[in-house]
Amino acid sequence: MRSLHALLPIASALLLTGCPSEKPKAAANSAASHSDPAAAKGTDVNQSSKPEPGDLPAPSDVGAAPADAEKTPSGLASKVIKKGTGTEHPEVQDTVKVHYTGWMTSGKMFDSSVKRGQPTEFPLKGVIPGWTEGVQLMVVGETRRFWIPGKLAYGDTPNPNRPYGTLVFDVELIEVKKGPKPIPAPEDVKAAPADAQKTASGLASKVLKKGTGTEHPAATDTVEVHYTGWMTTGEMFDSSVTRGQTATFPLNRVIPGWTEGVQLMTVGEKRRFWIPASLAYGDTPRRPGGPHGTLVFDVELIKINAAPKAPADVAAAPKDAKKTPSGLAYKVLQKGTGQKHPAATSTVEVHYSGWTTDGKMFDSSVVRGEPTSFPLNGVIAGWTEGVQLMVEGEKARFWIPGKLAYGDTPTRPGAPAGTLVFDIELRKILTP
Repeated sequence: MRSLHALLPIASALLLTGCPSEKPKAAANSAASHSDPAAAKGTDVNQSSKPEPGDLPAPSDVGAAPADAEKTPSGLASKVIKKGTGTEHPEVQDTVKVHYTGWMTSGKMFDSSVKRGQPTEFPLKGVIPGWTEGVQLMVVGETRRFWIPGKLAYGDTPNPNRPYGTLVFDVELIEVKKGPKPIPAPEDVKAAPADAQKTASGLASKVLKKGTGTEHPAATDTVEVHYTGWMTTGEMFDSSVTRGQTATFPLNRVIPGWTEGVQLMTVGEKRRFWIPASLAYGDTPRRPGGPHGTLVFDVELIKINAAPKAPADVAAAPKDAKKTPSGLAYKVLQKGTGQKHPAATSTVEVHYSGWTTDGKMFDSSVVRGEPTSFPLNGVIAGWTEGVQLMVEGEKARFWIPGKLAYGDTPTRPGAPAGTLVFDIELRKILTP
């Protein structure tokens, strides 16, 4: 039986990462991306691996950068193989299209867009540091060979699932798609000033513009914000402002510094936060070049979408609730306008909120502001049975015992277990 959560997303991909900003940044088939293709293919890419059919032969200088290679302070070495036709260099916020082949210094080829016959495209900020730095040296039409030390790639520790040590890439820059210019970091980006408000957790903040609202969001509420984030080096790593689109998310689905901090705000307020690593992503990057350490965010709270409150009878089904032989209990809250009931194989569109019997809400399409659709035979048994009792336009409350939901023991910390209570509105029967 597939879980309800498998079909009813409890948060966007953006939020499931625990990040208010970070998104996958590179093509899945790019060797330069943090999602390594060698690992994805399960290929042993160690130094003694034999060539595979169609592998491109390694260049004669694969073992080490030659004396005439250009070197940068970071340790990156490169050499122009073919001059370009363009005049402008890409910048860190840009997206590029390239053809490339990568070898280890043993001469073993571990990845190639040329071999696949399809160039790859990725944001320069979303790949290994050696690529981020190196491709910015190029112009369109240029082919360049890079010798990238392990510290700018995947490290020097042998790993059978991905390349390691110094890596050699031949890269052809095909196209540059300009990205929005980064927003300059504030002057106090390095550390919170003396007049910043500090909490017991280590979070520091300062109001930049007072709000017009009077209420603060709760952790279970969904908020709409505009934000920009920098590392203390002054490097901007994400911004809804530059994308020109606000972000919306439940406060209990993002990094702890956001969950705590945004609850201090009111609608219309702008506030700067200094979030320590312990309340963000830690001190070690989760991906090459990713945000880490203390992070600084400017946040504007635009809207609060309050979470539905737990019903008064959340602890147990009342006496007037109807019960089925399976143990499911339910009560109609609003009569429907439809005549037909969905079948177990029907696909339906619903709005819903779910609580544990102690009144804790664990999921809600209402909070997300978007109804969800799913086939009734693809969710927990209590939903499959219960929604078939409804007609379009009906709202009902269900008390679903653990045996018809996720069991009585949590499958992971914080996961719902035991009897669960759902308020469900059947909006449409999409298929019979």
